[in-house]
Amino acid sequence: MTRRSEVVVTPANWQDAYTAFSGRDLDAADLELFARTAYMLGRDDEYVRALEQAHQAHLRAGAPMRALRCAFWVGHSLLFHGQMAPALGWFARARRLLERERGDVAERGYVLIADMLDHLIGGEAEAAGLVAAEIVEVGERFGDDDLVAMGMMEQGHSLVRLGRARDGLRLIDETMVAVTTGELSPIVAGIVYCNTISFCREVYQLRRVREWTAALTRWCAQQQEMVAHKGVCLVHRAEIMTLGGAWDDALAELGRVTEELTRGALNERACGDAAYRAGEVHRLRGEFALAEEAYRRASALGREPQPGHALLRLAQGKPDAAAAMIRRVVAETSRGLPRVALLPAYVEIMLATDLDAAAGACRELDEIARQQENEAIDAMSSHAFAALALASGDPQLALTEARRAWHGWQRIEAPYEAARSRALIARACGLLGDDDSSALELRAALETFTSLGARPDVAALTPPDRHGLSGREIEVLRLVATGQSNRDIAGTLFLSEHTVARHLQNIFVKLGVSSRTAASAFAHEHHLA
Repeated sequence: MTRRSEVVVTPANWQDAYTAFSGRDLDAADLELFARTAYMLGRDDEYVRALEQAHQAHLRAGAPMRALRCAFWVGHSLLFHGQMAPALGWFARARRLLERERGDVAERGYVLIADMLDHLIGGEAEAAGLVAAEIVEVGERFGDDDLVAMGMMEQGHSLVRLGRARDGLRLIDETMVAVTTGELSPIVAGIVYCNTISFCREVYQLRRVREWTAALTRWCAQQQEMVAHKGVCLVHRAEIMTLGGAWDDALAELGRVTEELTRGALNERACGDAAYRAGEVHRLRGEFALAEEAYRRASALGREPQPGHALLRLAQGKPDAAAAMIRRVVAETSRGLPRVALLPAYVEIMLATDLDAAAGACRELDEIARQQENEAIDAMSSHAFAALALASGDPQLALTEARRAWHGWQRIEAPYEAARSRALIARACGLLGDDDSSALELRAALETFTSLGARPDVAALTPPDRHGLSGREIEVLRLVATGQSNRDIAGTLFLSEHTVARHLQNIFVKLGVSSRTAASAFAHEHHLA
C-alpha cells in the first residue's frame, strides 16, 4: 500500500524534493509531484516513468480524469522526443478515458491539445487555431489556467502565421502576463516561456524576444536548481547579446550551455542551437575555422546549419558552393514566414551568382514584410532591395532603401545590421557623386565594425595600402608583375613608352626597389598585383 509523503515541493528546492521522493513507495498524487521534480531537473526518462506509474495508480483509485491528465503529459513528452507512435498511443488512451466520462470536464481540453498538435504537425495553422480557441473556452469555463495559457499561446501563433499579426501578438502578450504573474504550473510556465520566445524569434518580433527573454531570465534565477529550461534561456540571452553587439558575452553564454547543462530534451535541442549561434558569431568575427567547427557541431546535434554555413562559404570566396547550399535549404522550406530566416542570405549569395534569382527573393521577402507589418522584416527587405539596386545600377533607389533599412535597425538596436546598411548608403552616395557624404557614411560603418570586431566587414570597406602609388602607377605595376615590357604596357594603357618609363621610375622610388623583378615581388607580396 502506498502512502502519501510529507515532502513540500517549491521552485527553490527541486533537487531536495527529488532526493526525498526517490526510492519511496508513493501514492498517485506524490508520483505526479515526483514527476514534476524530475522534469524540472532535466530527468526526462524518470519524468515519464513516474507519470506512467501515476496514471496506473489513479486508475486503480477510481480517478480516471487524473489518469487522463497523466496520459496526456506522457504523450506530450514522447512526442517532443520524436517518439510519434508511442505518443499517439498515450493520446488515444486519454481520449478513450474521456469518452467513458459522461459529463463535461476540464480534461476535454487536454485531449483537444493532442488534436491541436496533430494539426500543427500537418502544417494546418488555421485548423490548429480553431482548436486552440476551443481549448481556451474549456479552460476558462473550468478555471484551468494552464489550459487557457496553452490554448491562447497557440491561437496567437496561428493568427500570426495566417497574417493577422496584431491580433495574434495581442494574445501572445496576454498569455505571457499569466506566466510572469505566477498563475501557471511550473512545467506549463516553462513551456509557454520557451515556445513563445522561440516563436517570436522565428517571426522576428525582436523587441518581444528581448523583453520576454529578460522575464525568462528572472524566472530561471528564482529556480537555481532547475535544469530543464536553462539551456534554452541561455541561448535566447546569447541571441539578444549578439543582436546588440555584445559578441564576447554571447560566446561566453553559449559556452555555458554545453558546460553546465546536458540533461533533458530541451537542453539537447539548446546545445544544437548554441553551436549554430556560436558559429554565427565566429563567422562575423572572421574566425572561419572556428565557425566551420561550430556549424559542423550544430549539424551533428540535429540543427540545420543554414544559412550561416552558406554565408561562410561566400565569405571564403566560394560563391558556387554557397549558392548550392542556400538553394537546397530554401527549396526544402515552406514559403512564407519559415523562409524569412533564409531569404536575406539567399539574396546576398545570389547577387554574386544569379541576379534574377536575387530579384525574385527580394520580391518574396517584400510580400512577407507587407503581410506581417514587422520592423525587423521591413529592415531586411529594404536592405535586400538596396543591395539589389546597387548591383542593378540604380544608386538612387539603393540610397532610399538603405536609409530605410538603417533607420529600422537603429530602432531595433542592432548595430551590426545597421552598419551593414550604412555601408550600402556609402556606396550609393559615391555612385551619385556625393563623395563627402559617402566618406562620412563609410567612416561611421567602419567605426561600428571595428568596435564589434567584425574583421571581414572592416577588410571589405578598407582600401588596400597603395604604398603611395597613384591609380595609374598601380596599373603599371600590375602589368610589370605579369612580365610585360614597357612597350607592351604602353600598348595596353594607350601611353607612350616614355610615360611608362617615368611611371616605372616613380614606382621604384616609392617602393624602395631598384629593379622590375623586385617591384614584381613587392606587388605580389603586398597584394597589389
